[in-house]
Amino acid sequence: MKTLTLEEAALFFKMHPEEVRRRAKAGIIPGVKMGKCWVFIEDDLVACMRSRYASPWQALQVGHEEKQLCHSLNVEKRGGSVSPHQAANALDALLRQKTKPKRRNSMTD
Repeated sequence: MKTLTLEEAALFFKMHPEEVRRRAKAGIIPGVKMGKCWVFIEDDLVACMRSRYASPWQALQVGHEEKQLCHSLNVEKRGGSVSPHQAANALDALLRQKTKPKRRNSMTD
């Protein structure tokens, strides 16, 4: 089992070291900060990269016009405290037209 430094992991992914650090800190790339240095296990980085490959089923579906796969829905969401239902209600409230309250008849006898 081989371990890599931040710079070596950046070369492995062909990314800037700061981007690898940011993704490792967010938990997107597997790694651990030991003291002041980030350490990555090469086998874990290979598995992480392979997990991002498109599945054979997805590759077959892309060419069919009647069944297009929306790749933006194929992402992992992490955290968050707002459910989709709450977000939809908030959006509906923002889009609702603002109306002025009805004026009351102020005529007196």
